[in-house]
Amino acid sequence: MQEKEQNADCCAVVVAAGTSSRMGFSKQEVPVLGMPALEYCLSAFEKVPRVGAIVVVCPIGKQEFYEKWLLPKFHKPLFVIQGGDTRQKSAQKGVQASPDYPLIAVHDGARILITPEEIERVISDAKKYGASALAMPVKDTIKMVDESGFVLKTPQRDTLWAVQTPQVFGRKQYLELLKKADGDDTDDCQLFEKAGEKVHLCRGSYTNFKLTTPEDLKFAEVILKKREENR
Repeated sequence: MQEKEQNADCCAVVVAAGTSSRMGFSKQEVPVLGMPALEYCLSAFEKVPRVGAIVVVCPIGKQEFYEKWLLPKFHKPLFVIQGGDTRQKSAQKGVQASPDYPLIAVHDGARILITPEEIERVISDAKKYGASALAMPVKDTIKMVDESGFVLKTPQRDTLWAVQTPQVFGRKQYLELLKKADGDDTDDCQLFEKAGEKVHLCRGSYTNFKLTTPEDLKFAEVILKKREENR
C-alpha cells in the first residue's frame, strides 16, 4: 500500500455498483466526450489534496475488469471492491474497506460533474459540523400524494433541499452507527438522521446532477464542453 499523502484527512468512497437499469447500459463505462464517465469524478477527487485515497465500489463480478481499467490511470492509492445488492450495502462495504482516515466522503459515481472545489467545500463543512452533504434548494413546487396519485399536501418549498453527494462523515462514527443500521436507506445521511445526529447541508451546484437517463449524457457533454472553453 502506498504511504498516505501529507495533509490528507479524507478517503473518498465512490459507489459505482449500480445496474444502470434506467439508462439501459453501463453509465459508469459509457464514453462522455471520449472518456469513460466514471473517470470524470475520480479525476476530481484525485485533484483534492485532502483526499488521500479512493475506494471504488464496482458492480458484482467486475472487480478484475475495474482494477485493470482504473489502477493504471490514477496516482493516489485506489482500491476496487465489489458492491452489494443494494446501494446502501455497496456504500457500507466501501466505507468498511476504506483506509483509516478521519473522514470519509461517500460519492455516487453517476455524479460525474462534481468539481474539486465542491469536494473541498463539503469536506471543510464536515470538519466543522461533524457531518455534511452537498445539496441545493429545490426549484419546483413539491406535492405529497397518496397511493392513487391524489395530492395530500404541498410542503413549503423554502424548506426543501435536494441532497447530492459527496456526503462526508467521521469514519469511526459512521462505522459505529452502521452496527445499528436497519432497512435500506437511499443515502448515507439517513444513517445519521435515524440516530438523532445532525447533518449540515453545504451548498453544491445544479450541475452536480446524477446520470440517470440517456438525455442526461447530452446535458453533461454540454457542461463539460463549456468548462473546457472557460479554462
